[in-house]
Amino acid sequence: MPDRLLQARGLHTYYGASHVLRGVDFHVDRGETIGLMGRNGMGKSTLLKTLMGLLRPHAGSVEVKGRAMVGRPSYEVARLGIAYVPEGRGIFGNLSVQENLLMAARPGAQGQRDWTYERVLATFPRLQERLVHGGQQLSGGEQQMLTIGRALMTNPDLLILDEATEGLAPLVAREIWRICALIRESGISSVIVDKAWKQVTQVSDRNVILVKGEIAFEGSSAQLRSQPHLLDRYLGV
Repeated sequence: MPDRLLQARGLHTYYGASHVLRGVDFHVDRGETIGLMGRNGMGKSTLLKTLMGLLRPHAGSVEVKGRAMVGRPSYEVARLGIAYVPEGRGIFGNLSVQENLLMAARPGAQGQRDWTYERVLATFPRLQERLVHGGQQLSGGEQQMLTIGRALMTNPDLLILDEATEGLAPLVAREIWRICALIRESGISSVIVDKAWKQVTQVSDRNVILVKGEIAFEGSSAQLRSQPHLLDRYLGV
């Protein structure tokens, strides 16, 4: 078996009486980039929150590096090398860009320090220009860069990115996709949620499409692009 970072089996997750995830199996191997797609309300964010321990499934298992994590606090998932960039970004608006980055700085789960403060600023030159600005003073694109940069400061093995470019101007979105490609080249695994399937499949090794809380497609980017009827049926493109 490949070096498996994350394995989920048979996940059933509810919001109140609403049954959102219905028996989902999902895994991420070391060095792998996965595109997670589907229309709004299909369970993508619910799956990510379940993997991170922010939601507890009614049934099923989640393992990070072979350790059972259901019922464990989300900070333990993070300590095992899983970084999460949530929809809505979650930056600290009352802290400066520099403070947002430095407060997250730590070696990775294996002691690696590949992503230093200097490397993050070199990757995000726009942040270098705004170090003393408060988080609330940044544009949406700059906030997204800051959130990704802050996640990289934890030197993760796996980066989970929810709604990578939602609401961003085309030029800023292009910069985010450039950064996603750099993250892949650096060897960090990633799970990327975004509606822009063409851009997702340019950086992903494998893609998963959720429909009403179930996996409707799983395969390589080439397999997905070769089946336009699936794109029309499941993504509405």
